[in-house]
Amino acid sequence: MLRELKRYLAADQLVDVIYLDRQGETSKRTLHLQSIEGGSIKAYCLSRRAPRVFKIDNILAIYPASVTKKEA
Repeated sequence: MLRELKRYLAADQLVDVIYLDRQGETSKRTLHLQSIEGGSIKAYCLSRRAPRVFKIDNILAIYPASVTKKEA
């Protein structure tokens, strides 16, 4: 997972992630990755239109976003 995150961050590519939130519910978000720090990533969440921090251990899947930056 960390290798993929670093690759997407270096490519400045939007990603879709599926992760477990604080309540243990799964959620899908489209993110613009900003940095990787320890066990977390800082990203701008296009779904919430706000910066967020995500624990890497809670990310279940990551893949290229279905939208481009121009569309976002």
